Amino acid sequence: MRALVQRVTRAEVTVDGESVGQIGPGLCAFVGVTHADDAVAAAKLARRLHNLRIFEDQAGVPNRSAADLGRPILVVSQFTLYADTSRGRRPSYIEAAGPEQAEPLINAVVEALRAEGASVETGRFRAEMAVELVNDGPFTILLET
Repeated sequence: MRALVQRVTRAEVTVDGESVGQIGPGLCAFVGVTHADDAVAAAKLARRLHNLRIFEDQAGVPNRSAADLGRPILVVSQFTLYADTSRGRRPSYIEAAGPEQAEPLINAVVEALRAEGASVETGRFRAEMAVELVNDGPFTILLET
């Protein structure tokens, strides 16, 4: 699994003009699933995401996590994180898991985050989503399991 994580001051997902998930200061995580992923990978990604130390402490050093500060997390499914751009001009998505495998694993990440006490909002799987966010820093990290 992969997660492109951005520290944000706010983030919102809309589908057909309707807000389906929004947060204030926290993390926006675009999550992709590949064929070899399973529930163990989902739990590991959730734990790493919730405990990722990218929020500043009193000294201005990124030593605090969403778990430490009680910051919310917006999870958005993103199969394009597994795009292969090594040839030509059109990305291949052969490494991305199909929706039948990916959707339950995205849900497993969300449930694992909630089990750890995180406040989680989500996008809508298989929908045309518009994601609006303000990257804080900017601070963007790629996590992989």
